Formats: sequence, structure tokens, C-alpha cells
Amino acid sequence: MIRRIATGGRLALTVAAVALAQPVAAQAVQPATLPAIIPTPVSMTLGTGSVTLGRSVVLVAAPGTDPATVALVRAILTEAGVQAVTSAQRVAKGGAQTRVVIGAADAAIVRDALAQSGATPDDRPEGYTIAVTAGGEGGGLITLAGRDADGLFHAAQTLRQVVRRPMVPALVIRDHPAMPIRGTIEGFYGAPWSMADRTSHLDFLASVKANTYVYSPKDDPYARDRWREAYPAATLTALGTLAQRARADHVDFVYAISPGPSICFSDPADAAALERKFDALRGIGIRSFYVALDDIEYTKWNCEADKAAFGASGAEAAGIAQSRLLNAVQADLTAKDPRARPLIMVPTEYYDAKDSPYKAALRKALDPRIVVQWTGTDVVPPAISIPDAKAATKAFGRKTLLWDNYPVNDYAQSAGRLLLAPYAKREAGLSDELTGILSNPMNQEAPSRVAVAGVLAFAWNDAGYDADLTWHAAARDLAGGDTRATAALLTFFDTQHLAPTFGSQPWQEQAPRLKAVLDGVRERLADGDADARRRAIADLAAQADALADASDIIRSGVVDPGFATQARPWLDALQLWGRALQLTAAGLGAADQGNAAAARYFADAKRLAAQAAAVQTIPGATRFGGAVKIADGVLDRFIADAPGLIAS
Repeated sequence: MIRRIATGGRLALTVAAVALAQPVAAQAVQPATLPAIIPTPVSMTLGTGSVTLGRSVVLVAAPGTDPATVALVRAILTEAGVQAVTSAQRVAKGGAQTRVVIGAADAAIVRDALAQSGATPDDRPEGYTIAVTAGGEGGGLITLAGRDADGLFHAAQTLRQVVRRPMVPALVIRDHPAMPIRGTIEGFYGAPWSMADRTSHLDFLASVKANTYVYSPKDDPYARDRWREAYPAATLTALGTLAQRARADHVDFVYAISPGPSICFSDPADAAALERKFDALRGIGIRSFYVALDDIEYTKWNCEADKAAFGASGAEAAGIAQSRLLNAVQADLTAKDPRARPLIMVPTEYYDAKDSPYKAALRKALDPRIVVQWTGTDVVPPAISIPDAKAATKAFGRKTLLWDNYPVNDYAQSAGRLLLAPYAKREAGLSDELTGILSNPMNQEAPSRVAVAGVLAFAWNDAGYDADLTWHAAARDLAGGDTRATAALLTFFDTQHLAPTFGSQPWQEQAPRLKAVLDGVRERLADGDADARRRAIADLAAQADALADASDIIRSGVVDPGFATQARPWLDALQLWGRALQLTAAGLGAADQGNAAAARYFADAKRLAAQAAAVQTIPGATRFGGAVKIADGVLDRFIADAPGLIAS
């Protein structure tokens, strides 16, 4: 049977259709290949043969398996083209029909299925095993075994990637996360995400096996300036709905409050206000909490009572006062919910690993159960090494939870930018010194997924993390698997590759792929060979076409619509810059032929470049707006220099 799938609005034959059209002998020699899975599993081994899902599959769920996960697996199989998924209580032997077994690794039916595949279960928290064994009549056995409910859910997310190919190779995957906490913190300044953005983001987090989302928008008045006040009923209901979605996505919804600008640490009324706030949120299903004490002054008290209780204001006194309050909050949380996760806090000194009186006070006085966040060696660190993390462990007296300020773009140096470079320059092995990583994303939720996918893949398996492969996978995911749209996204991502810091030097360079092409054009034009010049100009024209066409491809409806909406001004500017480069290529071609039209082409390119440079960010979308940056320092420089590269 020829099965067809929609690809970018067109119908394309699948590999399965091609395989069915070939002679049996030709099919028999087709090799199985290892699939690309993101995040990279801890262990993935190919077996012999492959399994075809076919029209119908038998699904066997072990007793006690979460019905939602069973439904998810059923939906994944249907999405992969299976027309009938029938349920059974036991695993039948042999036959042409593929059987899928799911459940806890210690369930008898799952143990037996793993044994048939010669596989053993992963025994780490959130761990899972997937075993695929080919059958003699074309069917096979696929087993998903979870160490726990979260592990089985993660197995389903991996299955989604495995069955994208119509011929599923025989293999065994044993997998578990390297870091216990993996996710994002909506902790930026400026316009918060909408509830729809947050819902989309939670679903995205589930797809990359994250387990934590921290609600901490700086511009939520009830979490910061008016933290003592109760939320309006409508907002509380919306947060409850969001927390429910997080549970369905196996993501821990953590509510963060920022009382630092006004709290009186020694006032029992303020401690009670914190507890009341958390009680109200516990009532809507939120069970994890966080107290943020960043971006505040500790050189002065907010009340005279603190001076009487802790002495003159200063770093050490602040550490003691904060510890006393947080310890009381932790005790209250545990008393009211013994299963609650530990309180998380972000300290006032969050941005380095140097010892200090403040850190010493936290180290000595803070309840050891409380999780401490740390942003690395700077607010926006250019790199993070194992020695850096070891120093933080020593300074805070516990392994820290990394708050990585990437790809957040709420500071002046990031004005006009989307930060879309791969997640890089974090050392493999950090999982031994961190309790986890939370990425602080951009105000633009969908574009944030490009870098966040890398953060979470690194947190899952830092030893096996590949930045470029994960970057490409993020583009494919946003493009819904469409090859042309994926290429257009990668072209666009490259123009947003620069990663700034609080200093003058970025920690990732701008537009490396485009720069390599443009540098190559310069070199071949300088070489003086006529054929080399013509080839260089042709290559430049092709690159210009890719830039000019990318925006329309991204907006064509295949790519996640949120991405196109939130990146609108950047896509507008990209198209103008692409057209300016097309005119530049035409100008160089004319100049190479001694054609007087070269000057007109260059003048038109300059005019379009000026229009592109004037495109502004969406007002109010980010804390610092301004002119949109597209491959700045690379593309603009080449267009400006081009008229002088060939005498006309």
C-alpha cells in the first residue's frame, strides 16, 4: 500500500512507498541506520533488521500505566500513519502485525517484552528503555519501559522521533537525564509571555524532555511590587489552568515571587504574607515555589526592624536575614506538603563564584535542602567550565542550579536582536557539579526554542551533546519537518548568530556561515582569475537569493506561526537585505563585464540596505527596542565595500 504524507502543502511519497515498489531482493539489502534523536540518548545500539508499522498495530499497556501516556503513544502511532491501533491484554507471539508494549519497567508484561529483545531496563530516575526487535514476517516488537511515570513519558517523546521513519530499525535505547532539573525560567524584564505562549512553551518543553518551568516574569506586579496582594480571581484561574497543562506535560510548574525590593525580613507579617501567597497557589495545584532575591540592594534595610534584628545593613547581614526567612518558608512548605520539592532561591550575589561575606552567610545559615541558583561567572557568561561550577559549589556550600542567561534579550547590548545561535561553550561534565540548568529565554517565545532546545539537550546529556546537530533539529521541528523551510530557517538563524554579553565582546560570532561565503567571494575576486570571478559572483547571487527568499518561505504556513509572528520585523529586514545583496551581485557582475549599469545596481543596493537598517523592533515587545540587526558587521560591510572590489 502506498502511504502519502503532507509536506509543505504538497504530497510526497514516503520511503516506505519507494521500498514497496522495489523488488524483494533489493529491499533485503537496505541497511538499517541509527536514527538521530534529540536530546542524544545515553546509549543507542542498532540490532538486526527493521520493523514496518504498517496499517495496524497492537498496543499492549501494562496494568497501572498512565492513561494519558497510553493515549499519547496511540496518537504518535496514528500520526506516523498507522490506521488502526487495537488494544490487547497480552503480547502475542510472531505474526505480521507489529506489537507495541508500554508500561513500568517492573511490570511483568514489560519485563517479558524486554527479555524477548535482550534488553534490560534503565534504573535511573526519569530513565527509560526502548527496544525494537524485528519479526520474521515483517512485523516486530516495540517495547517502551519507564523507570517511573516521567521516564515512560520521555520514552514516548523518543518514540515520536523514532517512528518518523517508516522503517524502524531494530535497536535498543537506554536513556536517562544527566541533570535532575532541566527547563526554563520566564525571568526576563519587559512584556511577559501570554498564557497562549506559556501553553505552547510547556508543550515544547515536554517534547525535549524538560521537567521544569519557573513562572517569574519581572513585570507581574503581584509577584514583585505588589507581592503581598492576592491575585485577582481571573489571573489565579489562568495560572491554575497553566499548572494543569504543565502536569499533563510532566513539567514541574514552579511559582516564583520577588519580595526583595520591599520585604522586612524580621517582620512576621511579611513571612505570613509569603505563606498566604503560596497557600493560595497551592490551592490551584501549584506545589513548587521559589523566592527571588536578585536585582536588589543589600546595602540598606527596607525597615528599621531589620536593623534592630540583624545589625547594620551589609552583605553578611543580608545573607543571615535572607537565610532566616527562607528557612522558615522551607519549613512551612514541608509541614503543609511533605512531598513538595525543595524551595528554590536566587541570591543577591548570583553572578560569580567568588567567595564573599554574603555567600559565607548563606553557606553557614541556609537550610541545605534549599536550591541556590547561580548565573555563572557573569550575568551573561561567555563560557562556563567545570572549575567555574566547582568554585560555585564551594562558595555556596552546595551544588547550584545554573540560571543561564541565554537566549534572553532584555538588556541593552541585545537591543534589536533575536539570539538564535546554538547553545555552546558550556563544558561537558558540568552535570557532575550542577543540580540542573534553567534557560532564561527571550520575550519572543517561539524563537526562544532554537537556543532553549540546545540548553535542554545539554542538560539531558552533556557528554553526548552536539550543538550543531541540535540546532538543525530545532529548525526541523519549527519547520514541521519540511526540508525547504528548515533550510530557510537555518539561513535566518545564521544572521542572528551573534551572542552579546554585558561587555563589548560577544561570546558567539555573527553570521559565520554567511561570512564564510562573503569572505570566499572577496578572496576569489582578489585572485584576478576571470573564471574564478564569475564563479564567485554566481555563488554570491545564489546566497543573495537564499537570503531574499527565506522570509517568504518561513511565512508560507509550514513553520510554526508563532515564530513568524514574533520574528516579523526581522523577517521584513532580512528580505530587504537579501534584495540589497542581489543587487550587489548584479552590480559586481556588471562591473566584471565593464557594464556601466554597475553604478546603478550599487546605488539601488545602498538604498535598500538603508531601508533594511531602518526597520524597527515591535514596540513594547522587548525592554530595549530599536533598529533590527541582521548579520550586522558582515552583510552591511560587504554591501558597502562591494563597489570598490571591481573597477568599473
